[in-house]
Amino acid sequence: ADSHYNSSLSTLSALPLCLHHSFVHTFRGPHWCEYCANFMWGLIAQGVKCADCGLNVHKQCSKVVPNDCQPDLRHVKKVYSCDLTTLVKAHNTKRPMVVDMCIQEIEARGLQSEGLYRISGFSELIEDVKLAFDRDGEKADISSNAYEDINIITGALKLYFRELPIPIITYDAYPRFIETGKITDPEKRLESLHEALKLLPPAHCETLRYLMAHLKRVTQYEKENLMSSENLGIVFGPTLMRAPELDAMTALNDIRYQRLVVETLITNEDVLF
Repeated sequence: ADSHYNSSLSTLSALPLCLHHSFVHTFRGPHWCEYCANFMWGLIAQGVKCADCGLNVHKQCSKVVPNDCQPDLRHVKKVYSCDLTTLVKAHNTKRPMVVDMCIQEIEARGLQSEGLYRISGFSELIEDVKLAFDRDGEKADISSNAYEDINIITGALKLYFRELPIPIITYDAYPRFIETGKITDPEKRLESLHEALKLLPPAHCETLRYLMAHLKRVTQYEKENLMSSENLGIVFGPTLMRAPELDAMTALNDIRYQRLVVETLITNEDVLF
């Protein structure tokens, strides 16, 4: 388990991740294309610019530039709704700091809170926390002085996962995880899940590992908080896994397998990661 985790971390730090550029249209002022080195003509829409690293190129050139985006912190303007790998590369961290900060706060004062993660905090205050992270980053104040109700912090953490453009369990890996949830034999399910985890990008795998270790600690206070791994699976299944454009009936059928996958990840966190 440790070797798989360590290999994921070494991959994260050692390999240059092949990130796609996030090109946005229309900017003014004379620019040279940084791919072909020719001038970009036009008074209004001269070309496109990567929102993450600032690369300026012709629209045609944007289709052939390498996937070598190196996000610049100056261009990563927000925390929520930002691609997870982009965020950790820009901030040079293993995991998004919003995940670390929320979990540390929850473990410091919320593990015995009844209905932890199941009970919702006020949506306006959860939105406040989101804005604080987007505005202040790691300087955001989420202490009990700012937000006495721990359900606001759990709500902000769940919202972060829900708003990821690519879920923690990526769209590419989703079918494999669902198939794993359908396996009834516990040993075979674990084997399949171990293989499925290898499909996740390093930043996703590391964030999932950290979250599952936290949720395992939550279950150790089940007598006080009434949150078992099954209950947490119900909460986090749809939060961490989103079906890639399935019809409504298939997506509905997937919910129980999402729950089973997350429940198994929590229960066997020490073996799987």
